[in-house]
Amino acid sequence: MANQKPLLSKFLSFLLLSLSLWGHPPLVMAKEVIPIGVVLDLKSPVGRVAESYMSMALSDFYAVNDNYSTRLSLLTKDSGNDIIAAASAALDLIKNEEVQAIIGPQRSAQARFVLELCRISQVPIISFSATSPFLSPSQNPFFIRTTQDESAQVKAIVDIVKAFGWWEIVPIYEDTEYGNGLIPYLMDALQEIDARVPYRSVIPPSSNNTEISEELNKLKANRTRIFLVHMTASLGSKLFVLAKNAEMMSEGYAWIITQGLSSLLDPMGSKVMDSMQGVLGIRPYLLPSKKLKDFERKWQRNLTSIKTRSKTTTSLNLFGLWAYDTVWALAMAVEKAGIVHSSFLKQNASNSNVDLAALGILEIGTKLHNTILTTKFQGLSGNFHLVKGQLEPSAFELFNVIGRTERIIGYWTGNRGFSLDLNDNSEEAYSTSKDKLKQPIWPGYTTDQPTKLKIGVPIRNGFEEFLKVEWHSSTDDKPSISGFVIDVFHAVQDALPFPLPHEFIPYVNKHRQSNGTYDELLYQIKTQRYDSVVGDTTIVANRSLYVDFTLPYSESGVSMVVLVKADDNKNLWIFLRPLSLNLWITTSVAFIFTGLVIWVLEHRVNTEFRGPPKQQLGLILWFSFSTLAFAHRERVVNNLSRFVLIIWIFLVLILTQSYTASLTSMLTVQRLQPTFVDVKEIKGKGYLVGYQRGSFVKGLLMKQLDFDESKLKPFETPEEYHEALSKGILNGGVAAIFGEIPYIKLFLAKYCSRYTMVGPTYKTDGFGFAFQKGSPLVPYISRAILNVTQDQEKIGPIERKYFSSQTTCEDQSTTISSHSPSLGVDSFGGLFLIAGITSMVSLLVYVIEYFFSHWPALSDKNIATSFWSKLVEMLKHFDQKDLSSHHFKREESRVHDVGSPDVFQPSPSIDDMQNHSRNSVEGTNDVIIHDDNGSLSSSSRHSDASMQDVLNSS
Repeated sequence: MANQKPLLSKFLSFLLLSLSLWGHPPLVMAKEVIPIGVVLDLKSPVGRVAESYMSMALSDFYAVNDNYSTRLSLLTKDSGNDIIAAASAALDLIKNEEVQAIIGPQRSAQARFVLELCRISQVPIISFSATSPFLSPSQNPFFIRTTQDESAQVKAIVDIVKAFGWWEIVPIYEDTEYGNGLIPYLMDALQEIDARVPYRSVIPPSSNNTEISEELNKLKANRTRIFLVHMTASLGSKLFVLAKNAEMMSEGYAWIITQGLSSLLDPMGSKVMDSMQGVLGIRPYLLPSKKLKDFERKWQRNLTSIKTRSKTTTSLNLFGLWAYDTVWALAMAVEKAGIVHSSFLKQNASNSNVDLAALGILEIGTKLHNTILTTKFQGLSGNFHLVKGQLEPSAFELFNVIGRTERIIGYWTGNRGFSLDLNDNSEEAYSTSKDKLKQPIWPGYTTDQPTKLKIGVPIRNGFEEFLKVEWHSSTDDKPSISGFVIDVFHAVQDALPFPLPHEFIPYVNKHRQSNGTYDELLYQIKTQRYDSVVGDTTIVANRSLYVDFTLPYSESGVSMVVLVKADDNKNLWIFLRPLSLNLWITTSVAFIFTGLVIWVLEHRVNTEFRGPPKQQLGLILWFSFSTLAFAHRERVVNNLSRFVLIIWIFLVLILTQSYTASLTSMLTVQRLQPTFVDVKEIKGKGYLVGYQRGSFVKGLLMKQLDFDESKLKPFETPEEYHEALSKGILNGGVAAIFGEIPYIKLFLAKYCSRYTMVGPTYKTDGFGFAFQKGSPLVPYISRAILNVTQDQEKIGPIERKYFSSQTTCEDQSTTISSHSPSLGVDSFGGLFLIAGITSMVSLLVYVIEYFFSHWPALSDKNIATSFWSKLVEMLKHFDQKDLSSHHFKREESRVHDVGSPDVFQPSPSIDDMQNHSRNSVEGTNDVIIHDDNGSLSSSSRHSDASMQDVLNSS
């Protein structure tokens, strides 16, 4: 019977036409009735509004286009919120009503099933509410979307997040195809701006109030403050009422709703709207027009009769307007396509209402589909223009829920970003600045931006140049916080590309004293008491396990500061100070050894090195030491001796010059010597050491330097440093204080030359700001720190403001030495080694030569039979002159020359004769003669008589 309905309709039309032609002239032309299926959830706000708007659309369209030969007939089916019911309704409309197109279904999940029916039957399916990006018209040939894809709003949402400087956001969405469809696009867009999504809250549509409340309490416990809600009106209304009950609609929170919920605020009750105060929404912009205003007045006039039928919204609804424009577009396309007596091509006959195999193919389906895609007109919702099978994205308006109204705070377009006026045609660059929007009223009826960064600030009693926290009175809630660290943070904040609202919260107890160490303060970030810590916090490895640090904004490192003592240059024995004891001993040994080597080499060939044992011993000591002033009178005649002296004199020259320079420095420069220079010495003798209270230095001393905890004393202020060091180790003071270099520099700047920094520096990465692990703010802050610290015009004034006093003290590096000023053996080790080797080699060559030349002679004369006897004989022979040497031969020739005086040879002086007489009295056999140069020299084996002859001849 159902299959005969279209035939019966056509027959009645033909009968009426015949009767009119037979009895009377025609008044109107017969209209082709085109059945159109409508699948809606008539119990939902969207379904009720859409049904009413589409009914008005038919009336309005044909009132304007009465001359059209076609008329749409809307056959509505209620699908409820059920996927199977929607598919069954569509199947019935196609198979039994032979509809030429289907408007709907309402939900994305329902549309996915109906798409397959339309693909088989080639019946166009037109949806004004299935906004899921998972449904693509390009992948479904007979699917047309007369609304905007949900992903079109993602860029605008991300720009909102960026404009207000929110570094993390939590999406709350329903677990449906509609809810899940937006999330992949949103996540990708947030990742591009480095916004963090710490958690995604997925709520099934079937969740009761208890389950939703549990999820909200979980979000509240995680200290999440920014939420994006993407869900339908039925679930969203319950969420906001429960969120208000959980005190999450108060100051410090921010809520954004997507266009799906933003377009359905009016159907919600007053209780729901009261719970949404301060919510920020985004929805497509409706271009005002005369046609829209006329429709609104007509809607208000018909409102009373509509209310008797259903509970319908009292104001314009965007989904209803899209449904209205959909009917207009379909009516225009049907007329343009020229659908007359269109039918289905049957494939398999069947009496079952749900037999898919029995579905026919709409013969004009493809033509109608293509005609709809090319249809363009100015609708109630704006310009109706389909691009790639769906409505072209338009501008978005941003609004604020205040009371029972929505306060428009600005607009967003794809080519300009934010603006306050869409009619402004001036060419402006793309902007994501919140200055382009009106000031929102946030939850809690406050204009203060939510999600202020809660920044923990350490409390310290000393070194207030870095950080100073003070309350001006006991009734003040908020202290005054200043210092180098705070000024650097403000400079970094100004360099950020987005605002960073924050509040400083001192880490104090109820007595306004420090509540713990720096490590304990940083751990409060992990426990989410603070979002960040701004202070003189040093970047060390163990802290990075539970926080993320920015790049350092100041140098650091740990070193040791000790008391210094004056090096008194009026000491009677200061002349010994230039050389260390080891060097003095080494030099003395070298003097004696060199003198001994020269004596051995010269004894047999040089009369200067002969004489009584006492005289020869004195000569050995005298000769080497006389080289210090290059005042030795004894000539050397052996080439090996000369070779030794070349190296030795060079060594003496270097040594004397170094000694002179060192002694001059000691006598002219006041030196300050540290009391301790070695950590091992302090630790080995069990002296007390100090450290900065609350810092990581205590752990470094115990773990890395192996100090016993009983030997450590904490200090805070420079005055405490001074008192502890000045007492000395014998009066309860400390031997040294270990601290971070910036604090030590401030301490030394105040006390100048009384203390000094010595010992190795234990490297750290400097001072940095700390944030939660994975915080997206860290890369932004780090880049801003580089921007500030590398620009001297930015960091220079801050440093001069707090640390200019450091320049008032002289640089101690030229007057304080952490090492002994005495020169050591190591400084001249190479020279001593060369001189020693030279002397040994020369001595060895001489001894070998001597033995090889005299040992065979002793053996031939059989003077001795044993080795030791020969050795003793060799030593005795060594004490004799080597008359074969060139030196003695020259002296002998000069003696002969004296016996036969030359007229050109000068006569000996009286002094020479007196010296000779003295030598004769002393029993020596030497006489004084003139050498070739007229100087005196010695000769042996001359008697007193021969000497007297010489005197007589003179």
